[in-house]
Amino acid sequence: MPVVEPIGIVAERTTADGEELDAILITRQLEFALPYRLILGRRMLPAPEATIRSALAELLVRLHLAGFFWGDCSLSNALFRRDAGALSAYLVDAETGELHDRLSDGQRLHDIDIAEENLSGELYDLSAELERDVVDDPWEFAEDVRKRYEQLWAELTEEQVFAPGEGQKLEERLRRLNELGFDVEEVELVREGDQVRLKLHSKVVEPGHHRRRLLRLTGLDAQENQARVLLNDLTRYKTYLERTGDAPVSDAAAAGRWLSEIFEPTIASIPRELRGKRAAAEIFHEILEHRWFLSEQAGKDVGLEQAKKSYIEQVLRTAPDEKLPLV
Repeated sequence: MPVVEPIGIVAERTTADGEELDAILITRQLEFALPYRLILGRRMLPAPEATIRSALAELLVRLHLAGFFWGDCSLSNALFRRDAGALSAYLVDAETGELHDRLSDGQRLHDIDIAEENLSGELYDLSAELERDVVDDPWEFAEDVRKRYEQLWAELTEEQVFAPGEGQKLEERLRRLNELGFDVEEVELVREGDQVRLKLHSKVVEPGHHRRRLLRLTGLDAQENQARVLLNDLTRYKTYLERTGDAPVSDAAAAGRWLSEIFEPTIASIPRELRGKRAAAEIFHEILEHRWFLSEQAGKDVGLEQAKKSYIEQVLRTAPDEKLPLV
């Protein structure tokens, strides 16, 4: 699940003067994580506001698929990490959470009701604190998170009916789920007369399709959207090898060469004092985006090296440092 990693527990204890202290859960620092106040408090957002809504909705979906009832979904209880121009959300406070084998629709809807109220309230509070609007309409923001949640939940769990000769609809459904970053390891097809009913069970739907594939091929651990971008660049590199006849071109061999000849040299050439501004996978993604932008201006591919040098000076050097120190 997308949560911070627990590494220890301090048990309940009593001080020398008899004061009882609650137990404490210790979690590993989530590097390059951004609190919502830093994201929405800036006049220049580190990512479009819509991606914050999508990140929260997806976090809730993933937790609910695992049978986890949050009970206090809020912006304060989540952290956000950059993910190839978008944001990924992580749960950081599960004090009110409950883990079940499976959540009922009533439990899910109750969790969403709590989230909707908490989100709007926090946004009003932040606007009052900063004395300016941080979003156009806090209630619309919260309602949109709910709408995105409902759409994603339906895509992942809703049954679908099609004719026996329309097998491509199954492939289309699975492809859409992969594009959303989810794998389906098992499906159930039930024949009912002249129709076939497709059933997806939430227990067999798991997130991270592109992330796991990138990790398997290269050993790189990235966010889902970052992994998709890096895999696309790997595919382009493999195509280049095939076109030039420069063997080997199996997936594993191409991934090894891409890692040693493209990704690692690019990241290693970033000035040391700038590396804390972004995670390595995000830097590589932004270089590719910058390359596309420069190539559009020039009317030709400017190449990775020129794009990298321009990105360092024009983008990365002036960007805020997001690898926040421990306090």
